[in-house]
Amino acid sequence: MSHFPRRAILLGIVGLPALAACSSSNSGSSAPASSSTSEGSDRAKIDRDVSAALADLYAKNPGTQALAKNAKAILVFPSITKAGLGIGGLYGNGAMRVGSKTVGYYNVAGGTFGLQIGAQQFSQAYFFNNTEALDTFKNAKGFQLGAGASAVAADFGANGEISSSTLKKPVVVVTWGQSGLMAGATIEGAKITEINPS
Repeated sequence: MSHFPRRAILLGIVGLPALAACSSSNSGSSAPASSSTSEGSDRAKIDRDVSAALADLYAKNPGTQALAKNAKAILVFPSITKAGLGIGGLYGNGAMRVGSKTVGYYNVAGGTFGLQIGAQQFSQAYFFNNTEALDTFKNAKGFQLGAGASAVAADFGANGEISSSTLKKPVVVVTWGQSGLMAGATIEGAKITEINPS
């Protein structure tokens, strides 16, 4: 019994490199993983994936279109992979949109600890509802979720509409997966960093 925690930690650490492999295999690309900040995703692919993810979000949750309409910018991570055993990590690439135009590329990465086995993939969008929140994000080199300008999970009513109080929050997060909306899900402690893909 005294060896179990040590094994869990060892397996979790050993599993961390597999996270990047999971992420790149999800992209459908056969290109080898790069050690640069672009790690296996180019601009055109990220843009395609972001457009598809937003279309999927609006189709599954039409109420999010009210968020999009009011937002100064939207940061979308089409596929975040979270994997590990005991200790794990998460990773994903995305882009920020102002209207229909991409204005920057980002990745989200972080370690996780707790009861977790295997891998999970989901999509996440950050709606910046005022200029101050957007400026705080842009001026922070390596924006850490849960620190500084906090992000809150979107609050949906029974009819699927966004609550009026949610629309007033500076940064609102919507998380969804294959099964639909993941209510209340945010990523605390993960870091969002600007990247320069090819």
